[in-house]
Amino acid sequence: MEQAVIYTPMGPLTLFAQENRLTALVFGDFGSYDYLPLFGETQRQLEEYFAGSRQNFDLPLDPSGTDFQRRVWRALMDIPYGTAISYRELARRADCPRGYQAVGQANGRNPLPIFIPCHRVIGADGTLGGYSGGLDRKRFLLDLEGVPYREK
Repeated sequence: MEQAVIYTPMGPLTLFAQENRLTALVFGDFGSYDYLPLFGETQRQLEEYFAGSRQNFDLPLDPSGTDFQRRVWRALMDIPYGTAISYRELARRADCPRGYQAVGQANGRNPLPIFIPCHRVIGADGTLGGYSGGLDRKRFLLDLEGVPYREK
C-alpha cells in the first residue's frame, strides 16, 4: 500500500492507495510519501475543490467495506455539491428506510471522506450530527460548499 501526505486548508491529509486506486483518506500527517501520479492528481483536484472551482472529483476510488456500507457510500456520492440531506433521507436512498442508525454508522465508517461526501449528511433538524474528522472539519466543508446548517 502506498501513501502520501498532502497539505490543505484543512490541515494535512494522508492518502492511501493500492493498485493505483485511492483506498483511504485520513485527517492528519501519518508519514511517508510514495510517488504515484494518482497522488499528484488527487492533490490537484483537492486544490481546485478548496479554491471553489471543482464540485465533483474524478478519481479512482476503492473503499473497503461490507456490501451494506458500499451501498450507503454509493448513495452519498449522489448528494450534489452544496446540498445536504438527513440521515433518514440517506437511509431511504440506500434502500434501508428504517435503518437510519445503521446508515449513520456506515456513513461514519466512510474511509474516503471528502471524496465520498459524508459531510453532506446532517440531522433532520438541520444540526450537524457527527463527523469522523471532527465537527470543525465538517463545518469547514459545509461552509465551503455554502450548505446551511444549525448549531445545537
